[in-house]
Amino acid sequence: MLLIEKGYMIDPKSGREGNYDILTEGGRIRRIGRDLRRELTEKERENCRILNAEGLLVAPGLVDVHVHFRDPGFTHKEDILTGARAAARGGFTTVVLMANTWPTVDTEETLRYVLEKGKTTDIHVETCANVTLGMKGQELTDMDALAAAGAVGFTDDGIPLTVPDIVRAAMEKAARLDKPVSFHEEDPALIADNGVNRGRASEYYGIAGSPREAEISMVERDLGIALETGACINIQHISSREAVELVRQAKKKGHNIHAEATPHHFSLTEEAVIQHGTLAKMNPPLRTEEDRQAIIRGLADGTIDLIATDHAPHSAQEKAQEITKAPSGIIGLETALPLAITELVNGGYLPMKSVLEKMSANPAAMYHLDAGYLAEGGPADLILVDTAATQSFTEYASKSCNTPFTGRELHGVVTVTICGGKVVYQHPET
Repeated sequence: MLLIEKGYMIDPKSGREGNYDILTEGGRIRRIGRDLRRELTEKERENCRILNAEGLLVAPGLVDVHVHFRDPGFTHKEDILTGARAAARGGFTTVVLMANTWPTVDTEETLRYVLEKGKTTDIHVETCANVTLGMKGQELTDMDALAAAGAVGFTDDGIPLTVPDIVRAAMEKAARLDKPVSFHEEDPALIADNGVNRGRASEYYGIAGSPREAEISMVERDLGIALETGACINIQHISSREAVELVRQAKKKGHNIHAEATPHHFSLTEEAVIQHGTLAKMNPPLRTEEDRQAIIRGLADGTIDLIATDHAPHSAQEKAQEITKAPSGIIGLETALPLAITELVNGGYLPMKSVLEKMSANPAAMYHLDAGYLAEGGPADLILVDTAATQSFTEYASKSCNTPFTGRELHGVVTVTICGGKVVYQHPET
């Protein structure tokens, strides 16, 4: 039994907020109320751990539906165990893994490996399966069997799907299964050097870079197919103002359209690639200030309804290569909430409740997960956050440290992460 006292609770799903105590028992929330200690019997008090949350925000455990734990196949970068520890430190109690591992998650055997290893961690680890066999974009996986085996959705994230007929067939199948499909939207035919925006950054490095049209064209195509099929889709890591507008218009026509923004895309521009080099190289690339502002406006008006990290670990040796050879991607689980508080809340763009909605309730709802909310009888997955405190990240729970945010002062410190009623992370200074 665990009692969290005197915190300021925000539940983005119900809209309920205020000063409440939360009592958990058996992995669920037993009571939400005030002065709950007085309701406990003497024996219950003896067996109850009490956390003083005075001055802290109490919120649902965060849900990240776009992470790469590199397991199986690339565990020198990250594995399911270290990734889960990074997630807990960042306040995430549920994650959905991408399927671009080796072997890829295109068979029930690999799917079972990921899910079983995920059960050995302190958080909830879910996974997508692949849309196509071997992520080759030519033949659909057995989506029925993979869904029955526990896949919560489908994606070939990391490699765009270029064949329209495959996209349509996948959406039709996913619609019947009531599973979301997530899309990495970059047309490789238009890209010479991925990870760097075609503009100031590409000119600085003397390369052709990645044009915005590569994203725009595929977003437009997939939104059109989604509206025709009724499939639930997620436009991943949106990066261009034109793509944001395409999603905005599509959402007026269909309710199953979702889009996600990463903390790095709403916090940085291509100038970061000039400053930090490969540590700010990512797919799709960081673009202009106008694009960053368009993403923030999309978050503010609900066009973009998800915030996801695209946590993408790489080794220091890999990132030490020249700009055209180093892999794209940055880690993000541990810095995501502080960046959202710093850039969006303290920047005056979004209230905290809206940020929490996009980082818990909305992603959980898209994947039909019992997560992302605080209610009696609901899961005892929650976080305590000191929103006024600051921190500068210099080391990480992740196995990798590839991020341009190292050393930057950020607002917001996750002091405690609770999953299934158990404290799975506690800040050293609390």
